[in-house]
Amino acid sequence: MKINDKDGNNFAGINNYHLRVPPNVPVTQYWSVTLYERETHALIRNMKRPSRSSLNPDLQKNKDGGVDLYFGPEAPAGKASNWIPTNPGVEFEVLFRFFGPQKPIFEKTWKLPDVERI
Repeated sequence: MKINDKDGNNFAGINNYHLRVPPNVPVTQYWSVTLYERETHALIRNMKRPSRSSLNPDLQKNKDGGVDLYFGPEAPAGKASNWIPTNPGVEFEVLFRFFGPQKPIFEKTWKLPDVERI
């Protein structure tokens, strides 16, 4: 779980963020990213969708197979399928889950990049 961005700042729902999920995540099933309200550690209230995963059929993939995900109050133009909405009035946390994790995750030879504010 991440509670702050690449620069060490808390995730604020009013800001926009980007996470580049590299290609070939070492899982046998799928990966998932879910946002939670920081104060309650529960799903962000009144949001249509709290997460995106590699199972979402509408997820836009990059040419190399990686995925760019976006968190913020509004979807970037043309990227709604890769966006998770936030509440501008609250801070949030990011939880990345590995379903069927493989050896590189346990050995820490595969690493997820930090979430960056954009």
